[in-house]
Amino acid sequence: MTKYTNINQPVAVTAMGFGRNLQTFPRRIELDGASYTFVDAGIRAVIKRGSAIAQVITMSDGERLFRLKSDGRSSNWTLLGISQ
Repeated sequence: MTKYTNINQPVAVTAMGFGRNLQTFPRRIELDGASYTFVDAGIRAVIKRGSAIAQVITMSDGERLFRLKSDGRSSNWTLLGISQ
């Protein structure tokens, strides 16, 4: 059974990558002094609410799944949660 832990904290994205159609995605993040490197481009969902556009990406480091959210207007990323 998968265990999901809510985090909901801003993270520092220390490396970005490019996927299909040159869409950017986080390649590495830092949270509470720990660094996590992702192995692929992940699964992306674009959410539009009025004129605001956000994206939620599920990334994997090979062991865990990380759900990240970008507000779409700036380079701010929030770690929503981790699944193990």
